[in-house]
Amino acid sequence: MKTIVLGVIGADCHAVGNKILDYALTEAGYNVVNIGVLSPQEDFINAAVETSADAILVSSLYGHGEIDCRGLREKCDEAGLKGIKLYVGGNIVVGKQNWEDVHKRFIEMGFDRVYGPGTSTEIAIRDLREDIGQ
Repeated sequence: MKTIVLGVIGADCHAVGNKILDYALTEAGYNVVNIGVLSPQEDFINAAVETSADAILVSSLYGHGEIDCRGLREKCDEAGLKGIKLYVGGNIVVGKQNWEDVHKRFIEMGFDRVYGPGTSTEIAIRDLREDIGQ
């Protein structure tokens, strides 16, 4: 069974979407390690190392995801998680910005998948199956 670390990064305390993702991913057959809300990058990395996770899913709804996620890929690499799949989604930037620009910035930061607000859980599950299997 593939293991996914799931959580809400930074000073964000939005828990509902996190719970929905946890349920949907568990139902889809994944072992979900949910670190909850208000999680620093180190908590994602430590959980991924401890559980030999296949992917890290970062959620952010309060608009500061870009700041909170900066450097995560490099820290993963340093912790021995080189090549782990990194997903990010939600309301990840402040204000109305061109989605193509936002997407490009997160890809450049080392994220494999970047999802905007309102993306369905089915899309994330489809991508996970494509990227890491089941």
